[in-house]
Amino acid sequence: MAELLSKEQYAAIAAGLTFPTQSFIDGGFRDALSGKTFPTTNPATGELLANIAAGASEDVDLAVAAAKRAFDDGRWSKLSPGQRKHILLAFAQLLEDNAHELAVLESLDSGKPIQECQNVDVPETIHTLRWHAELIDKIYDATAPTGSAAVSMVVREAIGVVGLVLPWNFPLLMLAWKIGPSLAAGCSIVVKPAKETTLTALRVAELAHQAGVPAGVFNIVTGGGREVGEPIGRHPDIAGVSFTGSTDTGRLFLKYAAESNLKRIVLELGGKNPAVVMNDVEDIDEVAQYLVAGAFWNMGENCSASSRLIVHADVKDALLARIKVHVRDWQLGDPLDPANRLGAMVSKSHFEKVRSYLEYAVEQQLNVVEGGKTHDGVFIEPTIVDNVAPGSRLFVEEIFGPVLSVTTFTTLDEAIALANDTVYGLAASAYTSSLRNALRLSREIRAGIVTVNCFGEGDASTPFGGYGESGFGGRDKSIWAHDQYTEIKTIWINAN
Repeated sequence: MAELLSKEQYAAIAAGLTFPTQSFIDGGFRDALSGKTFPTTNPATGELLANIAAGASEDVDLAVAAAKRAFDDGRWSKLSPGQRKHILLAFAQLLEDNAHELAVLESLDSGKPIQECQNVDVPETIHTLRWHAELIDKIYDATAPTGSAAVSMVVREAIGVVGLVLPWNFPLLMLAWKIGPSLAAGCSIVVKPAKETTLTALRVAELAHQAGVPAGVFNIVTGGGREVGEPIGRHPDIAGVSFTGSTDTGRLFLKYAAESNLKRIVLELGGKNPAVVMNDVEDIDEVAQYLVAGAFWNMGENCSASSRLIVHADVKDALLARIKVHVRDWQLGDPLDPANRLGAMVSKSHFEKVRSYLEYAVEQQLNVVEGGKTHDGVFIEPTIVDNVAPGSRLFVEEIFGPVLSVTTFTTLDEAIALANDTVYGLAASAYTSSLRNALRLSREIRAGIVTVNCFGEGDASTPFGGYGESGFGGRDKSIWAHDQYTEIKTIWINAN
């Protein structure tokens, strides 16, 4: 982990940056074939950072053709596992060597606080790449028990060219979650960053090429969803798409696949995640700290955020009192100031969306016990709304902002029913000192990730994904992430 710098040092790095502005195709930067651009701004200040190449279907065609050539001639796909591992480890080292620059780029482009970029996003990005690189030569294929008459091998092969479509909330980390296993498997990739956050992906592609990833293997096409995302989803030479983002857009990728080549689709979508607190918790202050982190980390712009507090009536008042104390530690302000733990909403439009939920709480005369205010048209205070009924929009809809709804229960059955009262099923947390309660909650809550007496998403070794409308088709992270980028082939050799 790189050392945290001062506000002045981060400002100096920002002042000296040269922003990448072109798509990265076949080993080099290129303008969009149309010559069009779109602006990318600093969400915290509104300052124009750069005008980025506005790609379209013809740019996707160019990138996919380069990726297919690279895959077919084997310049990456046919390297030995050890050779790919060596290059990816060199790539990870270059990311580490440029950690401060990447952290500042990420903060400027997304509004994320620099301390989070420096202490979490960048080191986790590097760790993810190293983890998958080290796994390359440790995944064994298999043989089937055929007897002496034949030899049967079950082997994995890279599926070909894959499209990786990224969200704006964790631009670097979600990039790593997808390029780590796909490059490790031997695929060639075409990446579409979110239009709001393109800068770090372009810099990462440049460093990958510098590390020895061959031209054509790692391509990035910048632009909008309709102009770039849809052509990726429909392209006949793309064998699979891994998408992280909204549930509505995820549905479109299924449509694109059905109407084109039936490419493999992996979706990691939204969440409305419960945190269930029983009345037998031993350390209510520690629970409060986890809940604050779970609800307000990354300004709540997190699909696995603990956005619904489902708390036993006996401990609600005591818990809320401690939560309010710890919220004060989450200072809001300039993202490049390492003293701040909360930055800006990623865009004006997203700010307005989140603000509409604050207005809804007022209209419905709900009890806003903390926060509820906005600042400078881009910042939103961490907000806690008590007595939220199950039918409320605050209980049902994914806000994707720093808003925690509070709902009480009195029995374990009621808590489980409330937790499962959602179309999503990504993550959940359970807080209890009873092993029996912990086991029942973790088993009966329908979510892909359940943490007990903590908030988190596991680590690089654990799969990430959800049930229901939170997505399907595969998992990010862990050894299971490699499955979605490989085909299983049976080879039967007659021994007679």
